[in-house]
Amino acid sequence: MNALLLATLLVPLAGIAVLYLIPGATAERVATRLGFYAGAVVLALTIALACLFDYTKTGYQGRVDWNWVPALHIRFQLGVDGISLPLVLLTALLSALCFFYSIRHAPEGGSQKAYTALLLTLEIGMLGTFLAADLILFFIFFEIVLLPMWALIATWGSGDAKAAATKFILYTLLGSAVMVVGFLVVFAYTDSFDLAWLTAHARTDVPKGAALTAFALIGLGFAVKTPMFPLHTWLPDAHTAAPTTGSVLLAGVLLKMGTYGFVRIAVPVLPQAAPTYAPALAAFGVVGVIYGSLACLAIVRKPDGDLKRLIAYSSIGHMGFVLLGIGSLTTVGMNAALFASVAHGLITGLLFFLVGGLKVRLHSARLDDIGRALYRKAPKYGVLLAFAAMASLGLPGLAGFWGEVLALFSAIRPGSGLTQGSYIAMAAIAAAGLVLTATYLLAVVRRVCMGPPATAGESAGDSTVTELTAVETATWTPLVLLTLATGLWPALLLGITNPAVRVLMKGV
Repeated sequence: MNALLLATLLVPLAGIAVLYLIPGATAERVATRLGFYAGAVVLALTIALACLFDYTKTGYQGRVDWNWVPALHIRFQLGVDGISLPLVLLTALLSALCFFYSIRHAPEGGSQKAYTALLLTLEIGMLGTFLAADLILFFIFFEIVLLPMWALIATWGSGDAKAAATKFILYTLLGSAVMVVGFLVVFAYTDSFDLAWLTAHARTDVPKGAALTAFALIGLGFAVKTPMFPLHTWLPDAHTAAPTTGSVLLAGVLLKMGTYGFVRIAVPVLPQAAPTYAPALAAFGVVGVIYGSLACLAIVRKPDGDLKRLIAYSSIGHMGFVLLGIGSLTTVGMNAALFASVAHGLITGLLFFLVGGLKVRLHSARLDDIGRALYRKAPKYGVLLAFAAMASLGLPGLAGFWGEVLALFSAIRPGSGLTQGSYIAMAAIAAAGLVLTATYLLAVVRRVCMGPPATAGESAGDSTVTELTAVETATWTPLVLLTLATGLWPALLLGITNPAVRVLMKGV
C-alpha cells in the first residue's frame, strides 16, 4: 500500500512532466487526453487502495514515513484511514471526470497544456491534503491547491474573473497563514508535527491556554476554506466566474479540505479546547444554513438570477450542516460531517456539471436565458437536473438525506460539557433551513424544467437547448449512481468512517 500512496501523487506529477517534454503544438493537441489518462490511472490506484484497505483496523494504513527536514522535525508522512479514504476516492473520481469532460468541453481562452497541467497540480494538492500525516506536509499540500485554482478562475473564468480569483486567493492565503501559526503553537509545546502522535499526546502536552489559542488560529484557517459564515464571501464570486471543472473541484473537494481539517486536526489534536469553540462552530453553521437558503430564494426570484451563483450559496447552507455535526463533538456528528461532505461533493459536482452544460448550450447561466420547459426541450437533461435538485434538498433515499439528518440527531444529544438546550434550539433552526432549501430548489425545477415553452421575447436562448451528449452521459452517470448507492445504503460510507471516528473521538 505504501507504493500506492506514493503513486497517487507521482502519476499526476509524471503527467505534468510528460506535457512539458512533448513539443508545443503536439502537447496542445493531446493535453486533455493525457490529463484524462493520468486521472484514470490515479482513480484506478485509489480503487486498488480501497480494495487492499483493512476495514477492521482503525489507524493509518500503508504509511510512508521519511525523515524529510530533520532540523525542523518535519517528516514526509503519508497514510490513509477510514476518515480520509472516502475523500481520497471522491477526489480521484471528480478529478478523472473533469479530465474526461475536458476532452470535449475544455474551456477556451488559454493554453490547453497549461489548463491540463493546472488540473494535475490541483489533483496533487487535493490528494496530498487528505493523505498527509504530518502538519507541515498537510499545510504544504493545503497551499498547493491555491495557485492552480486561482489561475483556472482568472484565465478561463467568465465575467469579472480576475477580481473573483483575487478575492479567492486573498481570503484563502490569509486563512492558511493564520492556520500555520496555530500549527507552530502546537509544535512549541509538543516538539512534533506527527498527526498520529499529536492525537494521542497533545491533550497532556499542550496547556489549556495555548490549546485555546492554537484552536482559534487553526479553526479560522479551516473556517475560511469551508467556508463558514461570515467568511464565505469569496465563494459565490469564485463559483460564478470559474469554468465548469473549476466549480466542480472547488465545491466537490476544496471546501472539504476545511471540514476535514476540523475532523482530522483541530478537534482530536486539541480536545481540551474543542468544547469551548464547539457551540460557536455549530451556531455559525446554523446561521450559514439559513443565510444560504435565503440568498438562494432571493436569487431564484430575480429575473436575472444566476444558477451557478445559486448553487454556490446552497453550498454555504449544506456545509453549515457539516459544521453543526462537528460542533456537536459526538461520534454521530463526526460521521454526519464526513457523510455530508462526500454527499455534497457528489451532488454539487453533478449540479455544476449540469449548469456548465447549459452554459455551453446557451452561453449563459442566468435563469431567464435558460428559459423554461426543459422537460419538453430536452427531457433527459431536465430529469437529471430535477434528480440532482432532489438529492440536494435531502430527499430520503438519496445521498443528501443522511448527512443532514445525522447532523440534526447529533445536535439533539451533543457531547459532554455542551448545553443540550441550546443545541436543540440550533437543530430546530437548521431543520427550518431544510424547508427553505426544498423551497428554492423546487422553485428552480419549476422555473427551468416545467411550464409551457417561453416565447422568444421572454427567453432568447430557450430554443437552443439540446439533449445530453454521449460525453455528458458518461461523465455524469457515476455521480448519479453513487448518489443513489450511498442514499439507499448509507453503510457504504458509514461502515468505513465509523470505526476510525470512534477511536478519534475517545480523547475528546
